[in-house]
Amino acid sequence: MSILPTAWKQIREAGGVSIILFRIMVPVVIAVKILSELGLVKYIAAAFSPVMNLVGLPGEMGLVWATAVITNMYGGIVVFASIAPGLHMSTAQITVIACMILVAHSMPVETTIARKTGVRVRFMVPFRLLCALLLGFLLNTAYSVGGFLQEEGRILWEASPGSDSLGSWGLSQLQNLITIFLIVLVLIMLMKILDRLGITSLMNRIFEPVLTSMGIGKSASTVTILGMVLGISYGGGLIIRDMNSGKLSNRDVFFSMSLMGLSHAIVEDTLLMMSLGGNISGVLFARIAFTWIIISVLVRFVRKISDNAFYRYFFRR
Repeated sequence: MSILPTAWKQIREAGGVSIILFRIMVPVVIAVKILSELGLVKYIAAAFSPVMNLVGLPGEMGLVWATAVITNMYGGIVVFASIAPGLHMSTAQITVIACMILVAHSMPVETTIARKTGVRVRFMVPFRLLCALLLGFLLNTAYSVGGFLQEEGRILWEASPGSDSLGSWGLSQLQNLITIFLIVLVLIMLMKILDRLGITSLMNRIFEPVLTSMGIGKSASTVTILGMVLGISYGGGLIIRDMNSGKLSNRDVFFSMSLMGLSHAIVEDTLLMMSLGGNISGVLFARIAFTWIIISVLVRFVRKISDNAFYRYFFRR
C-alpha cells in the first residue's frame, strides 16, 4: 500500500524539476523557431565562417557550427548532412567539427539553464565558444602534424528533412517535453534506488578522486556525474533543486556547470557524432582529457580570486 504514495511523490518531484526546465526551454525554443523561420540563422552563420580557417575547416562548416550553436545538435547535423558530401572532408576534419559541436551547441537553451543556476551568461557563452575553437585548433594541429585520419571521411548518418509545418513542429516539441519529464522521473527514481542500495556513495567514492582532482566538491559530485552522462538540461535541473535547498555552494555550482558545459551526455552525443564519421579519439578521449585540463585550470584560478571578483565576473548571487 505504500507503493502508490511513494510513486506519487516521485511523480510530483519529477514534475517540479521538469517545470523548472520547461519555464526556461519553452520561450527559448519558440524564439529560436521564429529566428529560423525568418531565415536569420544563415546571416548569423556568416560571422562564424572566417574562423573556420583557424581549425582547418572549409568555410561552409561555419554554417553547420552556427546552426548547432543557435539551435541544437540535430539542427547542425541536418545542415552538415546536406553540405558535407560535396566537400570531400577528411575524417580528421569531420572529427574537428564534431568536437566543436559537442562543446558548443544549443547555447540559447543551455546557457539560460546555466544562468538559472547563477552562472553569468557573459562568462558561459565565450567560455564554451572559445573552448570549442581551442579544442578544434589543437585537434586539427595534432591530426595534421601526425598525419592521422587524413583519408576521406565516411558519413554514416543522414538526417531526413522532416516536415516544415508548424503543427508538426509543435507536436515534436510537445513530444520532447514529455520525453524530458519521463527521463527526469526515471532519473529521480533511479537516484532513490541507488541511494537505498548504497550505490550512490560507491559511485561518489569511485569518481570523487577525478572530480576532486579538478577541484569540484563532494556535494556536487553526484549531479555532476549525472549531468555528464545524461545532459546539461537534466544535470542543471537537479543542480537548481539542490542549490535552492542549500546543498551546494555557489563555487561548486559554478565548477559543475562549467564542466557540464564542455562535456555532457557523453554516451548519447558521442555515438551521435561518431555516426557522422567523427573518430572516437576526438569525440570522446580528447574531449574528456581537454575538459579535465580546462576545468582544473579554471578551478585553480577561481579559487584564488576574491568573492567580489567571483560574483562580479562569474556568478550572480
